[in-house]
Amino acid sequence: MERINHIGEFGLIERLNQILPIHDKDVLVGYGDDCACVNINGRLILFTVDIQVENSHFLKGKIKPEDLGWKLATSNVSDVVACGGLPRWALLSLALPKDLEYSFIEKVYLGIKEAQDYYGFYTIGGNCSSSNQIMIDMTMVGETEKFISRSTAKPNQKIYLSGNLGCSKAGLELILMDKQEYEDFEIALINKHYRPKARIDLVEKIKQASACIDISDGLTSDLSHISKKSNVKIIIEKEKLKIDENLKKFCLKYEKDPLDYILTSGEEYEVALISEKDLDLMEIGYTEEGFGVFLKEGDKVVELNKESFDHFK
Repeated sequence: MERINHIGEFGLIERLNQILPIHDKDVLVGYGDDCACVNINGRLILFTVDIQVENSHFLKGKIKPEDLGWKLATSNVSDVVACGGLPRWALLSLALPKDLEYSFIEKVYLGIKEAQDYYGFYTIGGNCSSSNQIMIDMTMVGETEKFISRSTAKPNQKIYLSGNLGCSKAGLELILMDKQEYEDFEIALINKHYRPKARIDLVEKIKQASACIDISDGLTSDLSHISKKSNVKIIIEKEKLKIDENLKKFCLKYEKDPLDYILTSGEEYEVALISEKDLDLMEIGYTEEGFGVFLKEGDKVVELNKESFDHFK
């Protein structure tokens, strides 16, 4: 009998989506992008959903509940932003242990409220049930004038990043070290993991791009989604990748390779944009005819492993 862990997260998603085909002319974009997009009386409405599950996405004893609420909201807002939209409304579903202290979930909601005020959306409903562990699910509804997809990149375009990568992964590793004291640069990295910010400030620039994706699974993995959806080859130029100063200190101290962190760090919530225009952001490479994600260093070009974190493996 085939088990889910043999299929994997993305294989499971592909199979299940086939069971529920979309036959609705108003659905402009369904499965497979950062958001679904529906035309409602001429308005482009965006839908996305994300969940935080105890012991899978977070460890209760290692995160402040306010930070958990902030991260849940940010992950949803980031999907909307990556499609060129702004967040409008959210729905929340809770599954909570019966003996969970009320103060924990209250503080989660205070973190969500902080995110609401920062990003400019409202939570308008939800549901609640009991569970053996904490599960908090948010559905986000946004709106855009122009949907920016993963599937519309073209060959001979430039690849841009909205900011440095790698800090979230380094921050998580520091959290798991359980140190009694952290240096200032380590605290800064931990805060990058706990308090990422969706790039809502770049929505107008994202609308100028041919394609866009947020960095939630890691640069290599997320660019592989664009490669697959757009049928283009992605070339990352190593010498153009900038290294965050705090990440440099972390890698020097713990004898790590910063390139590994830049290419694989998830939960960054920066965006990667593909465009023929000059977007005045960090240019890191270009697209070609073909398929796959490659790293170029001088004359040497090697294909990168596109595997990302899988919740079922």
